[in-house]
Amino acid sequence: MINLKKYFGPSTLVAAAFIGPGTLTTCTMVGVQTSYSLLWAMLFAIIATIVLQEMAARLGFATQQGLGEAFNKQFKTGISRYLVFFLVIGAILIGNAAYEAGNISGGVLGLDLIAGEFKLWPVVIGIFCFLLMYFGQYKWIERILISLVIIMSLCFLITVIMVKPNLSDVLKGFIPTAASFDNFLLIMAVIGTTVVPYNLFLHASTISKKWSTKDSLRDLRIENIIAIVLGGIISMLIIITAASSSGAVEEVRSAKDLAIQLEPLFGQSAKWFMGIGLMAAGISSALTAPLAAAYAAKGLFSWSDDETNIKFRSVWMIILLIGVLVSITDVERVLIIKFAQITNALLLPFIAIYLLYISNVKKLMGQYTNGMVSNILGGIVVLVAIMLSLKSLNGIFGFF
Repeated sequence: MINLKKYFGPSTLVAAAFIGPGTLTTCTMVGVQTSYSLLWAMLFAIIATIVLQEMAARLGFATQQGLGEAFNKQFKTGISRYLVFFLVIGAILIGNAAYEAGNISGGVLGLDLIAGEFKLWPVVIGIFCFLLMYFGQYKWIERILISLVIIMSLCFLITVIMVKPNLSDVLKGFIPTAASFDNFLLIMAVIGTTVVPYNLFLHASTISKKWSTKDSLRDLRIENIIAIVLGGIISMLIIITAASSSGAVEEVRSAKDLAIQLEPLFGQSAKWFMGIGLMAAGISSALTAPLAAAYAAKGLFSWSDDETNIKFRSVWMIILLIGVLVSITDVERVLIIKFAQITNALLLPFIAIYLLYISNVKKLMGQYTNGMVSNILGGIVVLVAIMLSLKSLNGIFGFF
């Protein structure tokens, strides 16, 4: 009998991290605006995530250290070292802080649906995350995140069953079609909310918690695929739910709006299932973003491996605090989530290029260096990441 428990671990944290409010908001908009026609783009995003996260996991497996440590060892002097420091600090201070604000805001949207609006929901979420990260051991955090992923899966599966999608139309959505400019922007958004830079740091750093070089690399890869495919299925369920309801709802900008619009059709249950799923997505991601930042800083600055170290704790505390303070303001929460997506798009190509390079360094990776297939797939993902970054820059500054 297959031991399923064996295949839930560090990779599941990745699924918990990328299935956040930004992903749910984007998937809702994709479904409402394009029906099922961009399901193929989500499938590509899942494959791209598997490729990059496998490289990050293999690096953690081979070195028993994180991506920050690898950068620190590989780039000891010169311009490349300063560039690495700039990129990682950018990922920590800008990317993760923006994501954390969006994550907490998403959790608030879910709580608003379940329990009603309350100004201090961000503080409640922040205190919960603080207590869990400060007093909880890694295993407890991992188990809670796995539970939240399972809860999300069940909630969104139930909502899909409720809306009764046309299976034939759903299957047609996996066939790539020519995209208009507006659809191209949505395709880039789907990829940008699924392939997340800080997950690469989180995954590589947490591999040693479960896997060592004495274990099977094949098992690690299976765990990686299972977790990311599970996360991708959750995203697809949101797209299908939104697409199946698009004729009955109006003015939908987020999963919360979709839940409210579905309530007259399916009663309170629609709001509850969507609210619980959105809350689980926000809280799970609110836990992973600060930890990823702390792991990245630990590796980059060669801090002690002790996770109770004040420096390690200070990083995740600062990220968590920024998230709470921003999300408690009057800034529209959907705008916070969109800002997080933009920072992701700008950082992703640089981090992906460095990861692809490091995965080919024999001195660092030994027998676990990239093969030809990994390099080809990784190269394709990097090119798409560059396109995503250029799209974001064009949207902000109108360069092209």
